[in-house]
Amino acid sequence: MNEPAEDAVGLVAGTKAAQPLDFWLAVDPEKFVQLDEVVAVTTELPGPPPGDDRTQVDHFGVVDAIESAYEGASFHSDVFRDAEGTLPVSVSTIAHVAVTRVAMREAGPEAEVLVPPKPGRAVRRANEADRELALYFDKMRDSRFPAGLSRDGNPVYGNLEFLDGTRGAHVNISGISGVATKTTYALFLLYGLFHSSSLNNAHSTHAIIFNVKGEDLLWLDKPNGRLPEDEHRKYDKLGLPVGPFGSVGLWAPAQRGDVVLPDTGSRSDGVTAYFWTLREFCRERMLRFLFAESDDETSQLGFVITQVERFLEAQVEDQEEDHGDVVLTVPGVDAGLRADSFERLVSIICDFVDGIAPRAAEGTRQAFARRLEAAAIAVAPLIRASRDSEAQKHRFDWRQHQVNVIDINRLNDRAKRFVVGIVVKRLMEEKEHGGRDPLVFLVLDELNKYAPREGRSPIKEVVLDIAERGRSLGVVLIGAEQTASEIERRVTANASFRVVGRLDAAESQRDEYGYLTTSARVRASILKPGSMFLQQPDVPVPLLVQFPFPAWATRADEVAAGALESSDDVFARIARNNGK
Repeated sequence: MNEPAEDAVGLVAGTKAAQPLDFWLAVDPEKFVQLDEVVAVTTELPGPPPGDDRTQVDHFGVVDAIESAYEGASFHSDVFRDAEGTLPVSVSTIAHVAVTRVAMREAGPEAEVLVPPKPGRAVRRANEADRELALYFDKMRDSRFPAGLSRDGNPVYGNLEFLDGTRGAHVNISGISGVATKTTYALFLLYGLFHSSSLNNAHSTHAIIFNVKGEDLLWLDKPNGRLPEDEHRKYDKLGLPVGPFGSVGLWAPAQRGDVVLPDTGSRSDGVTAYFWTLREFCRERMLRFLFAESDDETSQLGFVITQVERFLEAQVEDQEEDHGDVVLTVPGVDAGLRADSFERLVSIICDFVDGIAPRAAEGTRQAFARRLEAAAIAVAPLIRASRDSEAQKHRFDWRQHQVNVIDINRLNDRAKRFVVGIVVKRLMEEKEHGGRDPLVFLVLDELNKYAPREGRSPIKEVVLDIAERGRSLGVVLIGAEQTASEIERRVTANASFRVVGRLDAAESQRDEYGYLTTSARVRASILKPGSMFLQQPDVPVPLLVQFPFPAWATRADEVAAGALESSDDVFARIARNNGK
């Protein structure tokens, strides 16, 4: 008979079969365990294998289900008899433990003997040393980053080698809009990477973040005056300072009109207006990103787009002097046609598309012209007849700051796709020519708009390129979406880290969340803002992580010191703002 140790919370149950990768814990009536707790049990082997001196094996695991019931009762109504004292019953509580690691004592943590823990063995609540082994943190000591806190307030780490491209890359975050706090968690990951010792060259690492909803991300460089006091200790636990992001560049689309000003709402100071010139549009073949909806990229329409792009590129190459405008030599027209605005350029293309793309069918050319005219209205302020030298200060350059926020929240969907497509395409081209260093993190929310499961589009091809080749080029995608089931499989499949916030109950049962345990799928539908399930390659089960409220401001009135709120109230407010 085994006497429970002082730190034991119970014994391995003998009424349910114990297996090498999971077992049931009979909880001591005087103690309790919670979901997500890490526990450990040591089992004596009956005898070492021939020539092997190992004698003990440790099973480490995470509690993922708990059941409590009467023993000695046969009917549901027996609960009333127990209350009356007429039926002798006892309450038993058992907890299911998903084994994360099996380690041999004498042979070291790398050795495994996959045997089940013996019934009756004492199960202890994991101490700090146990957690290091149970969650594989010991393997990450030289390459780990803060991923959040467990429910008991202890740090949870991720393996940097699976994020920076050494052995893997990319993060995918799923959850209901306005509740899952997906963008907030993505920013917390970046904050932890940039403000800890995780990255050896953090000062030369960059992030590009697209601000798609509201203006929350335009305040990353300001401290949060309403940060609750209890959040400071969470940052301390993670070894992080409390404050805003250190080096931030803010970019917003140019307003309509001759004067170039950023089109923002509550903030304009420190924000740079961005646009592209007519010559850039022609020279760099940006036309395709005006047709970025997946249902637009048919083979016939794509043929016209390619012909027109080649035509525009050739026209700019022949025009040596840069006056801001573009002169087009159109087949069938003796004199050159001058385009001194984007609207004029579109008008010329549509009027003479028959001569520019003669090999396409008439119906396809007309369909191209109609869609181009519709797209021109949406993106006209973003393409201007300016000299390249004059537009230099308005050209987005991610190397100027560590964190770069590109605001697109006021643009319509067509213009959003256009901006994202051009920025990401340029980034990949620069990395192909410049090499893997420096590392660049690309944060892209509403990923379902850019890489949907069905159809083809130019921007989808660029996102797929990052998912499949970004690791080798030093580009890490942190993508977020409401439903992973609507995302191109190759994008999610290439993500080493998968994160889930609050999910719709039906969505949680989709195959895309097969890495979640049965219990985690159920719990995903009731997660509170600020809590996520994190799956990473090193740890065989998903871990529940919680993360501190942002130490950077998320709106204008948070910049100045204000009345303190509880962290629950703050997360709820952020969720409401994100859902607008």
